[in-house]
Amino acid sequence: MSERSLERAVVKETVRAPRLGQIADGLAAAVAVSLPWSTSATAVLIVLWLIALVPTLDVGSVRRELFSAAGGLPVLLWVLAAVGMLWADASWSERVAGLSGFHKLLCIPLLLAQFRRSTQARWAIIGFLASSVALLVVSWALVLTPDLTWRGKVSPGVPVKNYIMQSAIFVICAFGLLGQAVELWHRRPLLFLVLVLLAAVFIANIFYVETARTTLVVAAVMLVLFGLRQFGWKGALGAALIGAMLAGAVWTSSPYLRQRVSVAVKELQMYDVGDVDNPTGLRLEYWKKSLVFIAEAPVIGHGTGTIPVLFRRNATAETAPALITTNPHSQVLAVAIELGFIGVAALLAMWLAHLALFRDKTLAAWFGLLVVTYNVVSSLFNSHLFDFSQGWLYVFGVGLAGGMVLRAADGAAKAEEKT
Repeated sequence: MSERSLERAVVKETVRAPRLGQIADGLAAAVAVSLPWSTSATAVLIVLWLIALVPTLDVGSVRRELFSAAGGLPVLLWVLAAVGMLWADASWSERVAGLSGFHKLLCIPLLLAQFRRSTQARWAIIGFLASSVALLVVSWALVLTPDLTWRGKVSPGVPVKNYIMQSAIFVICAFGLLGQAVELWHRRPLLFLVLVLLAAVFIANIFYVETARTTLVVAAVMLVLFGLRQFGWKGALGAALIGAMLAGAVWTSSPYLRQRVSVAVKELQMYDVGDVDNPTGLRLEYWKKSLVFIAEAPVIGHGTGTIPVLFRRNATAETAPALITTNPHSQVLAVAIELGFIGVAALLAMWLAHLALFRDKTLAAWFGLLVVTYNVVSSLFNSHLFDFSQGWLYVFGVGLAGGMVLRAADGAAKAEEKT
């Protein structure tokens, strides 16, 4: 190659890299915008994002994230799942299907590397909020206009996806807005009021329109965390007291919420008399059987992809349709069945690493803390990391907010070096 040709190639490469970086940033924002609305659009955009991102990454930046706890532990969990395929007593198609739930974790270090260098993460977060506000408007419109022939995909007030994902998005947005509002309390009081009111509309949708019962538990935890973040332990106690009073007011004013809780109590009573075939009864039965499976192979588990095999083995002719599942409705139990205590240790270490990543009091850290808190608490009752929408919400939430936190930390370190 001549000197002139080499020079042109170098120029072309230096021009292409920034453009691909900008495209990757834009596609990451597009993924965030699509998450509240469309599973298929999100899947396509994630593939395009990866195609644009990978050529822009250098080995050093990826290695740095892989050797950090926040970026490396998700990959370790995937590696354990991949190795767990070797001793699984299941077909290879079931093993591959079991591993597929872990794949998205590999994107966390890539997102951390991308947004550690990029300044565009905030636009992705703003895009996610704007998209969620649009979903909120449509949800309320469907509820407040009963004459519409179409009232929602599954139930009134849920235009797309499902009520579990919708209430997850709404509770994260509500407390994210409250965090932003506090920072604007003295500087822009009018905007502070607008953000608080918008957060209240998000919360009202959860309590009066459609909610997952898990979200009620998550909201209580987030309220205490909010008080703790702002005012310490006294703030946490005050938030708990305020939450109790608000819960009482909502309980008396929301027939929908009373009905949701009453149904859960009734289902528990039915389970006590032997009626398993209801959501609460099935979940309890899944947990009970999961503990038996874990006791059979406590250290390394039964192997990746064995959950449906074990539940099929344990089901009788009468209970087979209801009790055969691929999802025991607990992230910890799901990992423990397949990977034993070793896998659970990796899962808990990953959550702790991500909580530690968001330990400071910046707004980006608050956003990340909300995403991790939602996943940790909700995963007591669901296997959300293995779900498509919930799992990608966690991955992009940690990646975007984590990248912002790491970038700020790098900037602070450089400033200290100069002084």
